[in-house]
Amino acid sequence: MITRTALLALSACALALTSCATPTTDPRQLPSGDWSLDEAHASVTWQVQHMGLSWYTGRFDTLDATLTFDPQRPGESEVTAIIDAMSISTGDPDFDAELADGWFHADRHPQIVFQSTALTVTGANTGELSGELSLNGVTAPVTLDVTFNGGLTNLLEGRPAVGFSATGTLDRDTFNIGNLPHSLVGPTVRILIEAEFLREGD
Repeated sequence: MITRTALLALSACALALTSCATPTTDPRQLPSGDWSLDEAHASVTWQVQHMGLSWYTGRFDTLDATLTFDPQRPGESEVTAIIDAMSISTGDPDFDAELADGWFHADRHPQIVFQSTALTVTGANTGELSGELSLNGVTAPVTLDVTFNGGLTNLLEGRPAVGFSATGTLDRDTFNIGNLPHSLVGPTVRILIEAEFLREGD
């Protein structure tokens, strides 16, 4: 039989879990500081048009990122992201090796690096994140459309967490990615990012 005390304790835990499981989209309620990527809850997916018939989809499996975030001054946020070029993944290991070696030249350029330069706030929870992308030996500007999904206390980690979604495009010709004609592989590459960050030092 569950005692009244145990029932009250269970109810309190349930309320705490409920409150912590509801993200706040008000950045002013979140602590400032440095945040590290929760790699288990992050992904970078890419899509490229195949013969005009579909958007062929792949991803990178190994990535890391850091975030400096001040909720009172979100425009001053800074992001650095590093992707292992060898971790490209399409579900076909032979094709992955061909892309890594022949398209991304990962032996000479093992890291894909994005370094933010500015964040322009465009709405209550949206912004445009500008930065420099270094890929395949080329560095060029890229802008991402970012949505702040919210923040809460991650009970599994015991510290604050925030989550973002971001989308953008790049021209593969700018970065010398592949030499197939555009009729076979389109020039535009869609980028889709999902990322959760955990506050450091908590």
